[in-house]
Amino acid sequence: MEELEQFVFCLEAVKDIDTDEVTEIEKQLESLALHHGIPNIYKACDTIEGLEESLSALLYDDHNFKNYEIIYLVMEGENNNICIYNYYYSLDEIAELFEGKMKRKIIHFANTKTLELTNDQAQFFLDVTGAKAISGYGEKFNNLKSYQLDQVFFKLFQDNENIDEVVETLFEKNYALCKLLDFRLYY
Repeated sequence: MEELEQFVFCLEAVKDIDTDEVTEIEKQLESLALHHGIPNIYKACDTIEGLEESLSALLYDDHNFKNYEIIYLVMEGENNNICIYNYYYSLDEIAELFEGKMKRKIIHFANTKTLELTNDQAQFFLDVTGAKAISGYGEKFNNLKSYQLDQVFFKLFQDNENIDEVVETLFEKNYALCKLLDFRLYY
């Protein structure tokens, strides 16, 4: 059986998509491709409509969509909300936006947003979107971004699709950072 390459699709909320400034996350994704061989696509959005358009383009225009196992969201926010251009959206609203479109995907948040969900909130998100899992971090530090740990997480999924084994390996190899950032996974 031929092994499918897993892709990462990253959506980053920025203040203005019309600037040509390369963001830190774009540099990290380039490193992910160069050093770990993981193909990825980066899109920036500055409105909820931009987020929706980017996802629709991925879903309906990209014939490799089935290969995108991880949807990587780099957005500000806390707990059950994300912030795009000073507007807050609940994860319930985001779930409805993604309704049924994330089958077998892992939605992963960088630690620019804390992820604090009850089991019911997580289950609602997974049920509505069809996602396999939602992951992120309980701690946000202005001077410590999760990008390096995110890359390790993505690389582990390239090698193993068993979510329990991936998380176990992530903690074995990066225990201090996983605990410091409070890595979380709901599935």
